[in-house]
Amino acid sequence: MKIRKSIVAGKFFPADKEALIKQIESVRIKELPGINLDLKNNKILGGIVPHAGYMFSAYQAVHFFEIIKQSKQKFDTIVIVNPNHTGLGHEISFDSNDSWETPLGQVSLDIEFGARLGIDISDIEQKHEHSGEVMVPFLQYFLDYEFKIAPITLSNQTYKNVKFLAERIFESSKILKREILIIASSDFSHFLSPERGREMDALVLENIITFDSPAIEKVVRKKNISVCGFGPIMTLIEYSNLISKKPKADILKIGHSGEIIPSNEVVDYISILFSDF
Repeated sequence: MKIRKSIVAGKFFPADKEALIKQIESVRIKELPGINLDLKNNKILGGIVPHAGYMFSAYQAVHFFEIIKQSKQKFDTIVIVNPNHTGLGHEISFDSNDSWETPLGQVSLDIEFGARLGIDISDIEQKHEHSGEVMVPFLQYFLDYEFKIAPITLSNQTYKNVKFLAERIFESSKILKREILIIASSDFSHFLSPERGREMDALVLENIITFDSPAIEKVVRKKNISVCGFGPIMTLIEYSNLISKKPKADILKIGHSGEIIPSNEVVDYISILFSDF
């Protein structure tokens, strides 16, 4: 059995199981009064979740995961689409390990699902990549049933690639009869003032809530907006447009790193739930 060991335990989240549980639980308790739990009754398709260290971005992330926890839906496979921060590997790839290990244990990959996608299968993209891994302890903590993950790295973030990937995810889930949830792993603007970051993020958000992927790619490239996972975001949008005639995006929480460590150059974190009317 080929196991991917955690590369960011002790960096992005605690390497000790009990410390990790304690950190997630403390953030959850703090945020719980502000979580819009009415959304748990929607048919949930997926969401945009930040992937920074838990001390910074868990305050946004737990809003998404708590809603998933309290939803009546149960998912067979959690599709995690993440960007590539290292530049290593293929344009689009599915991880070739059998399972991923975190301080909370191991999670199996849905290898059958990955094989049907028609994309490269490789481990080099995830070998040093944090943006998919940081989602897994949240899933292990919040979900009380067995599930598998489908980690996909989108290295070349173009509309052509996201449209292809969304179609393959849609078709594969139908053929294999999988109940899937898609997580688009992304932080928003990087190392700008809080005010400037909000301005840049707004240009992307206005196209997220209207489900306009081409407009996202256009504005990100034109304005050089540092939303690192705009490809995964576009993939989720394209998938949502395939599965629903009228998908909906609800912004759950917006924040930035300067709220934890004061700075004039911050990274922005936004969690958004995608659902079907």
